[in-house]
Formats: sequence, structure tokens, C-alpha cells
Amino acid sequence: MNEHEERDDRHDRDERDEQEERHEHEGREDHGEAGTDEVLAEVGPRLRRIRKERGATLAGLSTATGISVSTLSRLESGLRKPSLELLLPIARAHQVPLDELVGAPPVGDPRVRSKPIVRYGRTHWPLTRQPGGLQAFKVLEPMRNDEPEPRTHEGYEWLYVLSGRLRLVLGDHDVVLSAGEAAEFDTRVPHWFGSTGEGPVEFLSLFGPQGERMHVRARPSTRRP
Repeated sequence: MNEHEERDDRHDRDERDEQEERHEHEGREDHGEAGTDEVLAEVGPRLRRIRKERGATLAGLSTATGISVSTLSRLESGLRKPSLELLLPIARAHQVPLDELVGAPPVGDPRVRSKPIVRYGRTHWPLTRQPGGLQAFKVLEPMRNDEPEPRTHEGYEWLYVLSGRLRLVLGDHDVVLSAGEAAEFDTRVPHWFGSTGEGPVEFLSLFGPQGERMHVRARPSTRRP
């Protein structure tokens, strides 16, 4: 391709870019886009700052990315809406994460630091942050000899014994789970679980909001005399 053909090709691409811009602005809806527009408005200045910090020119960045100089200039000026197709090659050229170009907030500390919940001698450590939905708890129950009082509620439950022995009454079944054993069941079936009376038991419990209301907040069954 000679120099004249290259200029024509760039001109055609620039015209397509400008047409895409017009379509983007013409088709934009007002509802729910104010926050997005504010975020996108900050992308252009950030692109310019990152490029200048690296001593790169628009021409050099154009060569590295295959994006025309005019498109890069419009991106930095906020006249062209940034898209993944444009930002990915720019991120590669600058050798930065895509998050840095769009100014995504830093990922917070993933560790869960919820306080333990103590109810009638049974201690629950929440292992999830968000209320509602699937809940996970580590549970420690002291040694005691309770009379099973099976309950029912909507949901599904999963148990895993960490240490000790856990008695599980499920419908007509009365079983004891040892450390390393697991159980899963539909909580619409009458069920109860607790200490065998031989020592404390520590286990993991996963369930939905209904299970949280029943097993974290409900009073344990009556102790045998």
C-alpha cells in the first residue's frame, strides 16, 4: 500500500469513527446514565496523563495500538466514548491493568471480620458478609444433652464436621457425623442437629435466610432432666 492509499484508508477509518460517535450520542438515553457518564468523562484525562507519564506521543501510541491518532486524540479529549475495543490495546501498550485506565476502585480486604454470635451457648462465626442469600457459618456447640425437637422450614442445608461428633436427626434417620463427614438435606424434612452429649462439636453450616432465622435465632431444644 502506497502513501496515498494509507492516507485514504486512515481517512475512511476516521469517518467511520466519527459516524460511530454520532450514533452513540444520538442513541444515548438519559435514564440511569448520569453516573456512567461521570465515570467515562474521567477516562480521557486519565489516558492523557498515563501517556505523558510514559513519555509517549499520540503518533507512537497509534503505531503501538493500531488506533488512529485522531481517535486517540478524541478519546483523551472526551469527544470519543471509550470502549473495551479501544481501551484494551491502549492498556497493553502502556503495560497497565485495564482497571487503571478506567479508574476502577481498589479491591477491598477480602477477609471477613464479623463478630461471633452467641445464642444459648451455641457460638456462630459468620463466614459471609452479605445478608440474605446463601449464608455460611462456623459453629461451636458445647457438650450438652438436648432432647431433639425437629423443625421444618423452606430451604436447603449443608453441614461439615470440623471436630467432635454431631448428631443429626432427619426424618426417620438418627445419625452421628464425625470429623471430616458432611451431610446435606432439604430443610422441609423435619430435622435437628446438635451435640451427642459426649463433648463439644465444631462444624460448618451453609443455608439460606430461612435457615439463618431458624438455627441462629431459635432457642435450642429443651435439655433432658
